[in-house]
Amino acid sequence: MTPNPPLRIHLVAICGTAMAPLAVMLKAIGHHITGSDTDIYPPMSTVLEEQGIAVYRGFDETHLDPPPDLVIVGNAISRGNPEAEAVLARKIRYMSQAAALREFFLWDKTTIVITGTHGKTTTTTLLAWVLQQAGLDPSYMIGGVPVGWESGAKLGAGRYFILEGDEYDSAFFDKRAKFLNYLPDIVIINNIEFDHADVFDSLDEIILAFQRLVNLVPGNGLLIGSADDAIVRSLLHSTHCPVQSFGQQNNARWRAKGVAVSPAGTTFDVIEDGESRGAVTLPMFGVHNVQNALAVTAAAAEAGVPWERIVAGLKSFPGVKRRMEIRGVVGGITVYDDFAHHPTAVRMTLQSLRAAYPDAGIWAVFEPRTATTIRKVFQTAYEEAFDAADHVILAPIFNPQKAPEGNRFSLENLVNGLTKRGQDTLALADVETIVSYLRDHTRPGDHVVFMSNGGFGGIHDKMLVALKRG
Repeated sequence: MTPNPPLRIHLVAICGTAMAPLAVMLKAIGHHITGSDTDIYPPMSTVLEEQGIAVYRGFDETHLDPPPDLVIVGNAISRGNPEAEAVLARKIRYMSQAAALREFFLWDKTTIVITGTHGKTTTTTLLAWVLQQAGLDPSYMIGGVPVGWESGAKLGAGRYFILEGDEYDSAFFDKRAKFLNYLPDIVIINNIEFDHADVFDSLDEIILAFQRLVNLVPGNGLLIGSADDAIVRSLLHSTHCPVQSFGQQNNARWRAKGVAVSPAGTTFDVIEDGESRGAVTLPMFGVHNVQNALAVTAAAAEAGVPWERIVAGLKSFPGVKRRMEIRGVVGGITVYDDFAHHPTAVRMTLQSLRAAYPDAGIWAVFEPRTATTIRKVFQTAYEEAFDAADHVILAPIFNPQKAPEGNRFSLENLVNGLTKRGQDTLALADVETIVSYLRDHTRPGDHVVFMSNGGFGGIHDKMLVALKRG
């Protein structure tokens, strides 16, 4: 459907994991899209380029000449940004990414919102895949790019719109959680932990955001929550809609039994209300992905997907870029790109790899980069996060000056803490030094996991090139 007339829409911080898919969707309905950003790297930059969307490098008020009809401001943008200042001074219409998504796309759809501190992207992608394979032609917007798909956004003809729901704030002018904009009909909550220390001062504030989300689910909707997470369990008892639970607790409606992990993936039996539904094969490994699959099973069943279609969808799932994505295998050394940055995510990622390859050498290469990671809130928690690895390499902290003075993460303290636990640990000066060290010390059969929420200086490709050169 082409709007009449098409709008000229500019996105500030267009390469964000939610902004780029929104740009793709807006273009798909006929609007003229431009954007600007400073951190322009794959996979989002590739998605935009493939869609023919012009991206200005850097921020400049001249990017708003002539004034667009609407400016969508990413939540990474603060006052002082030249484009944000120009929008305010010139009174150009503006809104947040989350508000734009709601206004342009959600009012006439049945929305499924996937939330939680961990696993949102994988669960959202997996559900979109299962519904797509079942022929429901859903719309979706995912903060990542599924392997083999052109982008993390699609406008389908079906009734369902599947959304990755982030609790992060919407914009500098709207500090509410983004997912409160999404008109939820079905909500999945995987887990709730403290995160986003630049936005939230305490876990209680995060819980409040989720309570507000739960309060938006209509009486004819559905809340699907983890029975294994105490905070989520408490929210399941404070809603006005039907509830379904998943997890390992005996009273969970959806449970997994007989979980077996191998390099090929994970198999388990799905139990619904105490009765076996049958065996499932998931081409990923890790207990956390079993949980993700259970949540997807519950939502897909609610959407009317037959059991055999759910099983087939789970089995054929191609994975998500930057979520334990194998970037290459050279000389028997496997190189992964993973988005893990919260200590729980780091721990689960490495534990899942260890379960699949119990005798392999595992190298964890970690870049402290997020607004939370560069603070000392998880300083101690990281000391336990790397236990499943044989070797740990720490990259320099990315933009440490963005953390308040006196509240900055310390690489030296982490090295000392990991060393005391008997962990082989090094902090190296830069990407080139890390790649050189790994080239000289990795052996055939080893697995190298690069963990960062950013581009990590292109370290994955540099590592593969170095291994090929020998």
